[in-house]
Amino acid sequence: MEPFSDHFMEFHPIHGTNVRLDHSGTQATRVESFANGLCFSKYPLQPGEIFLIEIEDKELGWCGHLRMGLTARDPKALEEVPEYSIPDLTDLGDSWVFAITRNHNKIIEDAVDVGQEAGDGELAGGHRLGQGEAEDAAGVEARGNDRNNRPKTFFTDTHLHIENVRIPRDKLVGRSRPGRFSHILDDLYKTNVLPPTARRSRIGVLYVPKGRGLADMHMVINGEDMGASAKGIPAAEPLYAVVDVFAATKCVRIVQVEYGFSSLQTLCRKAIQKHVVHRMAIDWLELPEALKHYCKYE
Repeated sequence: MEPFSDHFMEFHPIHGTNVRLDHSGTQATRVESFANGLCFSKYPLQPGEIFLIEIEDKELGWCGHLRMGLTARDPKALEEVPEYSIPDLTDLGDSWVFAITRNHNKIIEDAVDVGQEAGDGELAGGHRLGQGEAEDAAGVEARGNDRNNRPKTFFTDTHLHIENVRIPRDKLVGRSRPGRFSHILDDLYKTNVLPPTARRSRIGVLYVPKGRGLADMHMVINGEDMGASAKGIPAAEPLYAVVDVFAATKCVRIVQVEYGFSSLQTLCRKAIQKHVVHRMAIDWLELPEALKHYCKYE
């Protein structure tokens, strides 16, 4: 399912009081404290369209990490931007946000069913399937062994499939910084999965229609689908991506995803990145500032 054409993703000009956006609207930095870092996508997402960010910088001394999800609330209609995504934004209703942690982000359906029978895990407009809480050591070890035994498919499958949604894999995993040996180092990035909260980690959110005006929210971390972290979301209203640059996460950047063939612009950028000695050398090129920024990143 690829019902949308490529367009440039940006953050919404309405955001938390501690957030500063760069001139392109694609990089969000929390300038002080640990809260008031809430950001939104500039436009509502379309079904199956991923909003993908990369962690650019971290700040030591705080507990907690990035939070991400969806909201049916138009940022322009908010009286004020909430201080926290959890619980302030979610308590307003029509918002589904997932706390990203160092290890436990994968949704286990069986465990969820037990929780729902006990009456736990519900949010307005959908069912919460994961809280991003830390799991015990045995669970972490079992998950690690499962990952090691899983066949590597990054080089053989060009797309990540989530039900009837196809997402190009080439942008879902972090890349080396632009430089002379970038094209060699990129293969190493693909085979070594970063921890979810590390620098260069890439995290995306999307929703998959399920019929009858409902949808499931999925998180994708470093090329792996974490499962449906919220089910039964009403998809009749526009859904915006939510990014909370919270606590130890200091700065994030949007990664642009191309769903069709690479454009001539993208091919030229890759050629420039491949032949520069250092990413800062791009600043020395006689190009407009917007093009220099485009050439530095993906």
